[in-house]
Amino acid sequence: MSKEKNVSAYIAWIFICIIWGTTYLAIRIGVKDISPAIFTGLRWITAGPVLFIILLLKGYKLPAKDDLLHLSIMGIALIGVGNGLLVFAEKYIPSGITALIVTTIPFWMVGFDSFLPQGKKMNLMILSGLVLGLFGVFLIFNGNLNVMFNSDHLIGIIGLMISMAGWTFGTLYSKHKKLTVNPLMGAAVQMIIAGTLVTLIAGSLGEFSSIKFTHNSFIAFIYLVVIGSILSYPAYIYAVAHLPVSLVSTYAYINPLIALFLGWLVLSEEISTSIIAAAVVILAGVTFVKKGSA
Repeated sequence: MSKEKNVSAYIAWIFICIIWGTTYLAIRIGVKDISPAIFTGLRWITAGPVLFIILLLKGYKLPAKDDLLHLSIMGIALIGVGNGLLVFAEKYIPSGITALIVTTIPFWMVGFDSFLPQGKKMNLMILSGLVLGLFGVFLIFNGNLNVMFNSDHLIGIIGLMISMAGWTFGTLYSKHKKLTVNPLMGAAVQMIIAGTLVTLIAGSLGEFSSIKFTHNSFIAFIYLVVIGSILSYPAYIYAVAHLPVSLVSTYAYINPLIALFLGWLVLSEEISTSIIAAAVVILAGVTFVKKGSA
């Protein structure tokens, strides 16, 4: 990898670490007014064509026919199943608990990846970093862990588990399936395919009649389209293409910290010394994984 691509990939990773920590709140606001399927479908079917047109105007080439099947698999796994069921889960469980459960994604990714012939093999440094990161998040949310076992939230937790399985599969498929299309154009096509599919599913369920944007849900929708999709998703695909999956997956540890910061900034929630300690532990875990992946 060239030095320029290396730097760009790290910038993309840092971007999703920060931005995706804010999307939990936006999703939670959106699904209060609009059903998860239609909210997800409209988000991606809006973002995809916009990014696609921008890239065409910049001279990016269309994907080859041979790439379309693989892009469809990636898009459906990552966006349709991964993001779609995460949005569904937030209809039933709090965004903070959602963020906590999503922190297990590095275990899914690194574990599955280690079994692949071309995957990055597990080592003590990576394992130590993953354990540190997960322990740090438990320090933050330990007072709310009982919510995970509340029967009222069970359907959301099941949906989230399937979501993470889809996201893990899509990420590893994207990592190891080499395509000729530029990653950014590939991301745009994935958005269009997955967004169309989810929107059609929502339509078949009769959800179009229930669309009712409020001021807050509309702002959340626009934020997710522009910041959470057009800018963030291509950054994720680019990072996965150029960095070890064990490192990229640590975004799931950092996202809850962003959610906590927003709670302090917007809602004046207290940041205790235990939370500060947890932040240090999480960042130490990220450092370990980075070194182990080098």
